[in-house]
Amino acid sequence: MIVINIIGLVLIAIIVWWFWLYKPQETVVENNEIMIEVKDGIYSPALIQVAADRPILLTFFRNDQNPCSETLLFPSLEISEQLKLNEITQVNIKALIPGEYEFHCQMKMYHGVLKVI
Repeated sequence: MIVINIIGLVLIAIIVWWFWLYKPQETVVENNEIMIEVKDGIYSPALIQVAADRPILLTFFRNDQNPCSETLLFPSLEISEQLKLNEITQVNIKALIPGEYEFHCQMKMYHGVLKVI
């Protein structure tokens, strides 16, 4: 019984870390264009820094068969895109003011942040 409780606590800790505590490494983009791979349950890179007041081109390559990875949402920008499996999808974003813009799948299992400075 104790072993089952310990395993349960470890699984809860892993879930809390993955969904709320994990912070990906920040990627600084010079020319406001970047390729983002959707694979193994994550966007890579997931924390992207771009310059303000310039258009942004995000190129997504979905290499993950999970149905959740199919939909890409930028709620604050009212952007919704379907990512086709093993194909490139380009998302053009107009120049933005400084701030952080979250992007994720429809269930928020895949998540990332576009940091505009």
